[in-house]
Amino acid sequence: MSTQKGTSRRLQDELAALADPAYREFQAKLVPTVEPARILGVRTPALRHFARELARSRQAEARAFMARLPHALYDENNLHAELIGLLAKTPSEAFELLDAFLPHVDNWATCDLIRVPAFKRDLPAVLEKIRDWTSAAPEYTVRFGVVQLMTLFLDDAFDPAHLRLVADIHRPEYYVNMARAWYYSFALIKQPAATLPLFEARPLVLDAWTHNKSLQKARESRRITPEQKAHLQSLKVPHERK
Repeated sequence: MSTQKGTSRRLQDELAALADPAYREFQAKLVPTVEPARILGVRTPALRHFARELARSRQAEARAFMARLPHALYDENNLHAELIGLLAKTPSEAFELLDAFLPHVDNWATCDLIRVPAFKRDLPAVLEKIRDWTSAAPEYTVRFGVVQLMTLFLDDAFDPAHLRLVADIHRPEYYVNMARAWYYSFALIKQPAATLPLFEARPLVLDAWTHNKSLQKARESRRITPEQKAHLQSLKVPHERK
């Protein structure tokens, strides 16, 4: 058995020891794009604790595991997602790790688990990389780009031009368009002056499904007033179910 295969098997066994069978059934319902047989059922707090220990005291083993793609298990992918944020010290290192990993992501939960503290060291470079991700072929690479734009660029780093970046994504996949709606719902809450005109414009800037889903998710927030919610409701348009 090679060193890399041995590392993967050892980590699979350690993850299996952390698994909760009841949680496995719950997770399988949340990620319908993943075969249930590939899910062990490791809860997120346990996974994060394990990832931190691995990154701190077994870094060579962690990197050997990350170099061996694709992984067999959903939980391995989640471990990999956590390790990227823990091990990448610069945006450029994170970009290299992500470009290797993202094409193998096969569900929204693994995609959304990735957090990269190093990104804050060079937001302009991250924004350029987001442009690459949102125009890529793999579904969850696009979703990752949208989620990062939402996470990092809706506060002090916001530019109204970012709204158009997400509008220019034309993809059929449900989880891409859910991410776009999620982004716009937060934009409506955090940057209403810039975002509302996009939803008030006629003809529509967005496809009807994403337009309405964005409004719905914004209305569900407690951070906007009843008057604002009523206005958002008035902007809903007819559409065919997607």
